[in-house]
Amino acid sequence: MTIHSIEEQQGTLNGKKIIVRLDLDVPFKDGEVLDTARIERAKNTIDFLVQEKAKIIIIAHAGRPKGKVVDDLSLSFLPPVLKNLWGYDVSFCDETIGDKPQKAANDLESGQILLLENLRFHAGEEANDPAFSKALSKLGEIYVCDAFASSHRAHASMMGLGLPNFAGLNLLKEVKSLTTTVDNPQKPVAAIIGGAKVSTKLTIIKHLVTKMDMIILGGGMANTFFKAQGLNVGKSLCEPDMLDEVMAITALCQQNRCKLILPIDGMMATEFAAGSAFREASVEDIQGEEMMLDIGKKSVRHVIDALAEVKTILWNGPMGAFEIKPFDHGTTALAQYVGEKAKSGDIVAVGGGGDTVSALTNAGASQDFTYISTAGGAFLEWLEGKTLPAIEALDR
Repeated sequence: MTIHSIEEQQGTLNGKKIIVRLDLDVPFKDGEVLDTARIERAKNTIDFLVQEKAKIIIIAHAGRPKGKVVDDLSLSFLPPVLKNLWGYDVSFCDETIGDKPQKAANDLESGQILLLENLRFHAGEEANDPAFSKALSKLGEIYVCDAFASSHRAHASMMGLGLPNFAGLNLLKEVKSLTTTVDNPQKPVAAIIGGAKVSTKLTIIKHLVTKMDMIILGGGMANTFFKAQGLNVGKSLCEPDMLDEVMAITALCQQNRCKLILPIDGMMATEFAAGSAFREASVEDIQGEEMMLDIGKKSVRHVIDALAEVKTILWNGPMGAFEIKPFDHGTTALAQYVGEKAKSGDIVAVGGGGDTVSALTNAGASQDFTYISTAGGAFLEWLEGKTLPAIEALDR
């Protein structure tokens, strides 16, 4: 894979109109952004382009308006947010293609930034319509993709626009982090995979079995493995229709010499609520009315011991119902251990996908990981071994 960074064009961008595809689909309420991580990570690319005196035209989407104008999904509230986080004035155009944004782009001075209206107000965006792509391309001379979180979507704005195309700094960092962790890791390499259901992680697990030296499973999905082993899981979340798949995964691990590690004890409760009474017990001692809502202290110790010689860790998903105390203990204890090892430089630790970012943040460990992806679906599809259309479009 050969992806060229926009940094390679240093010294050549003065006065040029650069179309930058960002992922600004951030949670917001009443004009207030609730999570600014994606905006903050785009700052390095914006800083570089401002320093190079480029004319910056930002294109982005929000929500799923399905090709129609939806006022609540307008990007018009973002310019002051961007200025606060980036330190630059950002002008806004309430259209995306046509004469109005063309004039706004042409009127830009070197180092200035323009944000256009929501791409998905046009049906041509999600349909990857060549006419819409061509209309966007007229706005600039060079295309920069810095929206890894949308890279699994073959949408018009993600496919290069027929212009000289380059990767933004954050996208390049994301690709390098995942490549280093999954495809070319320091060994031994382990994956910590959690979550509620095996069915949602089946493709990921099957792909990682061929890449990892060790896979550690937790969360509700572990119960299905216990069920396949003939253990009683009480009222724990379980997928009886996945037993054959679970047995196939176990066999695949043996074939690929990938060690499969399951919890050996857990926190058992009869009520799924904050502060519920619980007991710690072996996974072989789950009673009829009980649910296993988190891994236990012995499991935490068992996993830490297994990770002692590991050099690279990939983390996706929580070990238990971390949103409800005290069932965040297992996730928190393991996350803090992995974070400390990564912070000291002993390991490379990369996390992302689904509830992972929330779980690691709740544990106070996200800042210590080598890299945390905010990409969601794109991160998960990379773990499944799928080709991401926008990354393929940058590969030349």
